[in-house]
Amino acid sequence: MSADARRLALLGGEPLFAATLHVGRPNIGDRTRLLQRFNDMLDRRWLSNNGPFVQEFERAIEKYLGVRHAICVCNATIGLEIAIRAADLKGEVIVPAYTFVATAHALQWQEITPVFADMDPATHNLDPARVERHITPRTTAILGTHVWGRPCAVEPLQEIAKRRGLKLMFDAAHAFGCSDGARMVGGFGLAEVFSFHATKFLNSFEGGAITTNDDALAHRIRLMTNFGFAGFDNVIHIGTNGKMTEASALMGLTSLEGIDHLISVNRANYGVYRENLAGIPGLSLISYDPAVLNNYQYVVVEVDDSVTPLNRDELVSVLHAENVLARKYFWPGVHRMEPYRSLFPHAGLLLPDTQRIAPRVIVLPTGTGVNGEDIARVCGCIRLALENATEVRQKLASTRPA
Repeated sequence: MSADARRLALLGGEPLFAATLHVGRPNIGDRTRLLQRFNDMLDRRWLSNNGPFVQEFERAIEKYLGVRHAICVCNATIGLEIAIRAADLKGEVIVPAYTFVATAHALQWQEITPVFADMDPATHNLDPARVERHITPRTTAILGTHVWGRPCAVEPLQEIAKRRGLKLMFDAAHAFGCSDGARMVGGFGLAEVFSFHATKFLNSFEGGAITTNDDALAHRIRLMTNFGFAGFDNVIHIGTNGKMTEASALMGLTSLEGIDHLISVNRANYGVYRENLAGIPGLSLISYDPAVLNNYQYVVVEVDDSVTPLNRDELVSVLHAENVLARKYFWPGVHRMEPYRSLFPHAGLLLPDTQRIAPRVIVLPTGTGVNGEDIARVCGCIRLALENATEVRQKLASTRPA
C-alpha cells in the first residue's frame, strides 16, 4: 500500500470530512428575511388554506416562468397525482424508466399503468423514438421527466402526442429555472409539476407547484387541491388535501428571491468539479448547454468501468467512508423497483440504455453548503482511490458480508 493510499479512510485514514457532505443539503437563503416572514405569518395567525404567502408565491412563480397559472401544492408527488387526475389520464401512460419512482407511483396509485420507455443516453431523458414504439390503443398520454434540469425533447414529444392523439405532461421536479431555447420550463404540455423539496436548490421546506396555460385545467386543479371546495360549504368536485402551508410558501418566496445567487453558486461549483475531474480516464461529467438556462443543481458523473479500475459502486463506498454522501440516482431504474419489477419482469429487455447507464451514475454534493476547497478534496479522493484501486478493492472485498 502506498503512503498516499493510507490517507483514504477506507484504508485506515481519518475521514476527509468530520461532518457529512450531502447531496441535496438545503439552501437557506436570506435568514433575516425568512424570519421576518415567519413573524408576519405568526402575527396574522394564518397558517394554511390559501394564505397571503401562498398567493404571493404563486404570482411570483407565474411571473418568473411566464405561465398563466401556478398552483402551489404540499409536495410534487401529490402535485403529479392531482395533475394526472385533473387531465383525466387513464389506461396506459408512457414514462421514462430513468426517473424518480414518484413519477410512476403517481400513475400506479390511481390504477393507471406506467409503460416504461428508454432514455436517450446523451441526455438521460425520454427518447421520443422509443416512446413511439410503446404506443398502443390503451395509451392516453406521455409523461416525460426533465432529468437533471435538461429539458426533454419537447418538440418531438409534442409532435408525437399531436399526431397520435395523446396528452402530454412533464415532471419538472429538477427543472425550475431551466429553459428550452428561449422558453422557460413550466409552460410545456398540458401541465408541468415542480418540486420544492428540501433537497432541491430552490426549496419551500417541502412543497411543489403545478403550472399550466390551460385555464379550465387550472380551475380543476385548484378545486382538487382543496377537497373540491368552491367557497364556504360548497363542494363541487372530487378533491384531496394538496394545499401548501404558509410556512412552506414563505420559505419558497425567500428562496425565489435569491435564485440568481443560488444558480451562480451551483454554476461555479460545477466549474470546479469540471476542472478537478478533467483528464481522469473513464469519468465523464454531464454537460449543460450554455445556450439555454440551467440551475446546475446536479453534478452528475458517469463511471465507465470498462476503463476505470473501480466501478461506480466501489467509488461510492470510498466516498461514503470519507463522509461524502454521493448518491446513485436513479439506480436501478424504476422498472427494477416494486411493484414494477413484479408487474413487468421483462421490461429491461426494452430498456438497453437505461440498463447500461443506471449502474454508472454518481451524483456529487453541491449547493451553498459546499465550497471550492471541499470540491477539490472530494475530487482528490476520487483520484487517489483510482490510483490505489487494488488496495481499495481488497479492502472492500474483506468487509463485504460472507
